[in-house]
Amino acid sequence: MVRPILRAAQGTGPGSAVARRPRSLEIMFVLELTYTAPFERVDELLQDHVVWLDAQYAAGVFIASGRKNPRDGGVILAVGDDRAGIERIVSQDPFSVQGVCAYRITEFIATKTSDELAPYRQQLPA
Repeated sequence: MVRPILRAAQGTGPGSAVARRPRSLEIMFVLELTYTAPFERVDELLQDHVVWLDAQYAAGVFIASGRKNPRDGGVILAVGDDRAGIERIVSQDPFSVQGVCAYRITEFIATKTSDELAPYRQQLPA
């Protein structure tokens, strides 16, 4: 079952959510993390990284994320107004701050999506 994209509503109780309505200027990005440090160091920072992820979900920037298999990093699907904004967000990831991963940021034009991601659908420039 696919769930709608949600974010916490401001001024409401815990667990409250509203359907996320992206602005028309939002661009999709694939953020690929590759670990550059031993797993032990990555695991030491994992809780802080998850707190950072949760903040980005609450802000409506991240719409999906998870580990790569095999576990040599992760992937995040994000939306933003521009690459510079995404780069600022990535620079605040505890994994980035502590130098345990490298990010590869790919901007893409989502011309086909599931119905749930239709608000992010774009047309190719003429």
